[in-house]
Amino acid sequence: MKHIRVGGEDFDTGTCLQELEALGGGGVASFTGIVRGGNGLISMRLDHYPAMTEAQIGKIVDEACARWPLLGVTVIHRVGELHPGDRIVFVGTASAHRGAALESCAFLIDWLKTSAPFWKKEHFEDGHSDWVEARAEDDTALERWK
Repeated sequence: MKHIRVGGEDFDTGTCLQELEALGGGGVASFTGIVRGGNGLISMRLDHYPAMTEAQIGKIVDEACARWPLLGVTVIHRVGELHPGDRIVFVGTASAHRGAALESCAFLIDWLKTSAPFWKKEHFEDGHSDWVEARAEDDTALERWK
């Protein structure tokens, strides 16, 4: 089972996990990303090119399925205007064994954080806004999978 969704709607992590658990494996791993608050952040806008984004996520999910014996993968990424505390991304993997579930989940979120074609702009209380730049530690995390 592969489930990929990119859109503005929120998601329920419990439902996502139940669907993966129902596949009958021995391990389910997940990551939920939340919009951070602080430093006067009031919102974050995520944009993307739909056809390209979903195709790229599909390719990396296929790569994960080729590298690990997975029973299921769920990747959900929100776009649009989000606020501190909003869920932004969910990655879940199911496998017969915990190692494959944990490793594949980490691989997918590392790829999403560094290479997925999303453009993020943060908006602050004082009226200024900034594009979110790539972070060296995220690139380092991705390197372990090459």
